[in-house]
Amino acid sequence: MVATPSKPKHEVKDLALASVGKQRIEWAGREMPVLKQIRERFAQEKPFTGVRLVACSHITTETANLAIALQAGGADALLIASNPLSTQDDVAACLVAEYGIPVFAIKGEDNETYHRHVQIALDHKPNIIIDDGSDVVATMVQERQHQIEDIIGTTEETTTGIVRLRAMFNDGVLSFPAMNVNDAETKHFFDNRYGTGQSTLDGIIRATNVLLAGKTVVVAGYGWCGKGVAMRAKGLGANVIVTEINPVRAIEAKMDGFRVMPMIEAAPQGDLFITLTGNKHVIRPEHFEVMKNGAMVSNSGHFDLEIDLKSLKETATEAKEVRNFTEEYKMPNGKTIVVLGEGRLINLAAAEGHPSAVMDMSFANQALACEYLVKNKGKLEPKVHSIPEEIDQNIAALKLKGMGVEIDTLTEDQVKYINSWNEGT
Repeated sequence: MVATPSKPKHEVKDLALASVGKQRIEWAGREMPVLKQIRERFAQEKPFTGVRLVACSHITTETANLAIALQAGGADALLIASNPLSTQDDVAACLVAEYGIPVFAIKGEDNETYHRHVQIALDHKPNIIIDDGSDVVATMVQERQHQIEDIIGTTEETTTGIVRLRAMFNDGVLSFPAMNVNDAETKHFFDNRYGTGQSTLDGIIRATNVLLAGKTVVVAGYGWCGKGVAMRAKGLGANVIVTEINPVRAIEAKMDGFRVMPMIEAAPQGDLFITLTGNKHVIRPEHFEVMKNGAMVSNSGHFDLEIDLKSLKETATEAKEVRNFTEEYKMPNGKTIVVLGEGRLINLAAAEGHPSAVMDMSFANQALACEYLVKNKGKLEPKVHSIPEEIDQNIAALKLKGMGVEIDTLTEDQVKYINSWNEGT
């Protein structure tokens, strides 16, 4: 009888990197006071005892602090990478070696490996899925219907993932509750605007070492991520053009002092392009054709398909790496197009992602959303749910406490006034 090969307990680059990873995880933890307070409470209350949890996320120092908090709460957690270029190998090693958390993530893993890791995550038979783009949920719905009965719910913190979950709901295949972490005020106001704004330009500068002052930067999409990037690029002296499909956001961009135009008009003017839409093929062949020689394109939205890289590669006569995370494509017209970070999230491909201070609130939302699902098991409708206001407010209050900031409270007279209709001016 042939023995069945045992399944791997983890897949990381090198466990010898664990000590370096631990130092970096602890350093990030200094800037995450909200998650620290939640972890301390979880350690006492153990809300996730008996709960199998899978997280498909960027394996960074901040994610590590979230995983440690969930483990402290009793969760049987397993992590996989949501992006092949965002994994920090020393962090992955530390989670395995120091905390005993199974991690399946290696920086630069190919698509085949990524999809295999998704299957490994589902083999864990999760009760809760923390998703980043909804790949794990979508795979389960398409391929493992029998596992849905074990699901308490899922949490999602990307625009792309929320769009997919709503599409699943509209198609009648979302049969369990999903928590919309992405739209929590303490997430998108801070993570998307300040986190993406800073980390995107950090990644671009690390990859290229270019001076942004005086450059024309084209920002595709003026949601909270686009607002943050446009604001920071302007602060560094760039001339910013915004492209949009939403008329309200386009007006907002215009009134914020930016030029607004279609991508086909912006394409010949831009020195650097940054997509932040969550959609596909925002930059296409007709745009590549009219770009300046040496124009740089990058993505900080979600999946790499925001840029039509397949068409670019098919059209180019030559491609070569000119710096780390920087590839130059020579076009038939003799011009070159430079792609940063393989079109994947540039802030994670070439840098370290968002600063810990903003991820503190984002991951606090994730942790408390998971707790909310467990506490309300069997009570929530199978749809996309907003984060309850009291959770949002609690996170903001904990953040202020961690920052040593105090605010005013309403007097009894003020409470009475705002809750009455018969007391006028």
